[in-house]
Amino acid sequence: MENNRMAKRKKKRKRSRILVTLLFLFLIISGYVLYEYWAGIRSADSDGPISGEENFDDFKGVASPEGKTNVLLLGVDRRGNETSTRSDTIMIAQYDAENDQMKLLSLMRDTYVNIPGVGYSKLNAAFAYGGPELMRQTIKENFGVNLEYYSVVDFDGFSNIVNTLAPNGVEIEVEKDMYYKDSAGTIDLEQGTQTLNGDELLGYARFRHDARGDYARVERQQKVIKALKEEAMSINGLTKLPRLVGTIQPYIETNMGKMTIASFGKDFILNTPGSIETKSIPADIEHWDGRVNGAAVIMHNEEVTKQAVQEFLE
Repeated sequence: MENNRMAKRKKKRKRSRILVTLLFLFLIISGYVLYEYWAGIRSADSDGPISGEENFDDFKGVASPEGKTNVLLLGVDRRGNETSTRSDTIMIAQYDAENDQMKLLSLMRDTYVNIPGVGYSKLNAAFAYGGPELMRQTIKENFGVNLEYYSVVDFDGFSNIVNTLAPNGVEIEVEKDMYYKDSAGTIDLEQGTQTLNGDELLGYARFRHDARGDYARVERQQKVIKALKEEAMSINGLTKLPRLVGTIQPYIETNMGKMTIASFGKDFILNTPGSIETKSIPADIEHWDGRVNGAAVIMHNEEVTKQAVQEFLE
């Protein structure tokens, strides 16, 4: 009888030690996450380059197809004291958590489309006229795709994001020598496998001053996103995610709540897609160059384009 009581006491003490150890580990991990998160915020520009945009609050997202999540991704460029914001990167990311699949559809900014309430113009003009909401309406009107969320990232913060995630740089195969200089800075890269820091990787993704122009730039943007995804899902990258989230804060506007972001992040880490399937519209289908009022645009068969987009995403 006495032996049974002693055995129970030992078992109880053992459980207590295990619980105390788990609680201690939880507190250490929580402390690390909070410290890294606030360190990321402190290292970023607290003013936020794109915060305060009035038309960002009007986004009327529509539920994505069952089992999937469609997110509008916009990369914007505001130089110096310019009041207008350019939407240089337009993508739709689709995440299918159940099947561990991710798709990335790039929509070329010069695609000639019908902008609701405005008329026919370049696709990126929709953002200038009415922010993410008018871009959502334009994509629905022309491509038949519902978008539930949006995320707008300012290029000014891209370098900080990359340098936080990969302090030693990101390895990229630079397909040709690249040199260009303008008010935004200098792009100077040599052909071959390079390890690029944030500024260099941004320059690589944005370079379009060759015969293929935006067509090649869209391909490089997709290539960069794939490389960053691999970096983020590495052991080294995972330890930096809390600081990365803090760093991103001032440079991103989104209608995704913190709990939604955390849920997607958890699913993405636990069920990481093996690869990202990509497509570019209208580069990957029939299209031709045109000019409207002196401006270069990309013309296309609207019905064929809509069908190609829906087949890719659905």
